[in-house]
Amino acid sequence: MADTKASTLVVSAHAADFVWRAGGAIALAAERGEKVHIVCLSYGERGESASAWRAGKTLDEIKALRRSEAEAAAEALGAGIEFLDSGDYPLRPTAELLDTLVRIYRTTQPTVVLTHMRADPYNYDHPVAAHLAIEARINAQAAGYPAPGAPLGAPPVFFFEPHQPEQCDFKPEVLLDITSVFDRKRKAMECMVAQRHMWDYYTDLARRRGVQLARNAGPNMGFPTTVLAEAYARLYPQVTDTLR
Repeated sequence: MADTKASTLVVSAHAADFVWRAGGAIALAAERGEKVHIVCLSYGERGESASAWRAGKTLDEIKALRRSEAEAAAEALGAGIEFLDSGDYPLRPTAELLDTLVRIYRTTQPTVVLTHMRADPYNYDHPVAAHLAIEARINAQAAGYPAPGAPLGAPPVFFFEPHQPEQCDFKPEVLLDITSVFDRKRKAMECMVAQRHMWDYYTDLARRRGVQLARNAGPNMGFPTTVLAEAYARLYPQVTDTLR
């Protein structure tokens, strides 16, 4: 049975980040009947659309292209999506952008939040997005914050895996089995035509993380050698009454 109160909020710096890094988690949540809302802070129009620039497209054309690709990818995963068009390279935090995110938190009332790592020496837009997502979560919890809706609870925040994890101090703390929905993730990845070179990279990464999932689960859990996985790190402690 689906948990009708469960919902996931994904804060993505650019229009494609959520696809590579969290497409499996998104598809799994949607398949369970949960609400998933993706917020793209930018289209990735300047820094992550090199093929479109080489093809001679204008800035407005590239934004429209990336929006179309991301909408198709979100549909393939079963999620809703919105775009804040805050610009990229650089993405700059502003009071207005933070307030918009707080209002999104209050509206969607997520029980899980997915976003970027807080460090990435190759792409400063990613940690900016992470810090905005975390600060907005904290503000949305404050009863006195001037935004409509009830104060937020305390949804856990998961950081999805960056492109170069070793350089971002990323250590997998959660390995998520996405085997059953990987075809949907691959379909979503193939919507992102402007970054075709990423398709096989993230397919191979899912295989490698799958090997680690099976090894960490142990031989008695019955995971096949073909399992596919995504890796995540946690920001806040897990709250539980059972260690397992």
